[in-house]
Amino acid sequence: MTIGTSILLIAVGAILKWAVTAHVSGFNIQTAGVVLLVVGVIGLILSVFYAFYWGRRGATAVRDPRDRY
Repeated sequence: MTIGTSILLIAVGAILKWAVTAHVSGFNIQTAGVVLLVVGVIGLILSVFYAFYWGRRGATAVRDPRDRY
């Protein structure tokens, strides 16, 4: 899940939670919005952690330009 997908899930979840006032028999729209919000927040945290932590692991090694392969 990327950062953009996570933000999209958060936005859709917020809309379902706070903006939709319709009531459907057998399905709670507000609960679905909360689930999407939570999944989006967890995905955003993991995406940012992956992008900034694991993405920089290989960039810390400094090579001597005089070394040959």
